[in-house]
Amino acid sequence: MMWGTLVLIVAFAAGAVPFSYMIAQSLASTDLRQVGTGTVSGTSLYRVAGFIPLVAGGLCDIGKGALGPLLAGDRWLLMAFAGAVSVIGHNWSMFLNGAGGRGLSPALGAFAVIAWPAALFLLGGLALGRILRQTGLVVFITMPALPPFLLLASGGQAAIASTVIIVPMLIKRVLGNEPLPTPHRWKAAAHRLVFDNDSWVSATPSNP
Repeated sequence: MMWGTLVLIVAFAAGAVPFSYMIAQSLASTDLRQVGTGTVSGTSLYRVAGFIPLVAGGLCDIGKGALGPLLAGDRWLLMAFAGAVSVIGHNWSMFLNGAGGRGLSPALGAFAVIAWPAALFLLGGLALGRILRQTGLVVFITMPALPPFLLLASGGQAAIASTVIIVPMLIKRVLGNEPLPTPHRWKAAAHRLVFDNDSWVSATPSNP
């Protein structure tokens, strides 16, 4: 019990370390919370600092997601929750007053330890989204498809673990780093969930 609690605390603390934010501050003197959608992510880091910093930040974020599941050993449920709290720490970083990313990189690290086919599946969705220039939509489709895929590829435990890790990622898509725009909060929430942005707002005519 004590070891499991310690693993979760370490996983959360590691997940909260905002590597992309720190690299952007160091190399470009830029607060990623003020860039684009305010997401503290590799995409935002690439915009302000380039490809090599993106790779460095991405590897660090993947590594921090893998740490908790590695410490959990062969206890699959603890591995799942360690991966999830790492994503939670990343998405709502205590070092950024609750701001953060979307959890993709730490999730990749957790899946690499728990069930490597999940990491490849998620990477494939991300790559396809980049090619189609619909990353938000394709990743949204990929995430709920992941548990059934793992049920067939790796078994029930992996499928359950992936569900535990995906839930905070989906919640973060809806909540974002800014309050939901008003009016039409439900429409805004649905659009964020599916497309991971607020682009519909600019296309909505203003009331006279």
